[in-house]
Amino acid sequence: MKTYHIPAAPPLRTNTFLLIGENGKAAAIDPNADAAEYLRLLEEYGAQLTHILLTHGHYDHVGAVEALREKTGAGVWLNPQDTAGDRLFPFTTPDHAYIDGETITVDTDLAFQVIATPGHSAGSVCLLCGGLLFSGDTLFACDIGRTDLAGGDMDAMRQSLAKLCKAVTQDVKVLPGHEEFSTMDYEKEHNPYLK
Repeated sequence: MKTYHIPAAPPLRTNTFLLIGENGKAAAIDPNADAAEYLRLLEEYGAQLTHILLTHGHYDHVGAVEALREKTGAGVWLNPQDTAGDRLFPFTTPDHAYIDGETITVDTDLAFQVIATPGHSAGSVCLLCGGLLFSGDTLFACDIGRTDLAGGDMDAMRQSLAKLCKAVTQDVKVLPGHEEFSTMDYEKEHNPYLK
């Protein structure tokens, strides 16, 4: 499996990712950079984008979804709570909703365990893939996502963080939707919201 970090341009600076499995099947996580960047990598490695996995529906995580779906035919995963069709949640037509605890298999060496983590938004999820945790805007390096926007809920966020700590017992690399990367062990020790 190959993993590529594709940051979106300022001012949003969303961390987005492209993962390519050993048989050339690929998944994009929160694609909000220029669609051409993902397509260039797919062409370079002879890969096929089959899955577009959104950690939540905020506008700064979905900007390239329609272009990529149109060019590749990839299916889009997003919970329906995050499909309002407004400025905050502009995307409205996912192909699949997540099931908490399910495994989404992309390739023989590329699969994601879904952990529902409402709080930042009602439909937020984290995606665990081997030694990588794609935490969207649920968990940041020594911080968490805001809960004061539509669909946000601090009580739900507290429950989600406790659930995340129980679900992710091994030390994995935390790849959040913004800012710096971290590890789960570091966050459990230093993030005040995980205490």
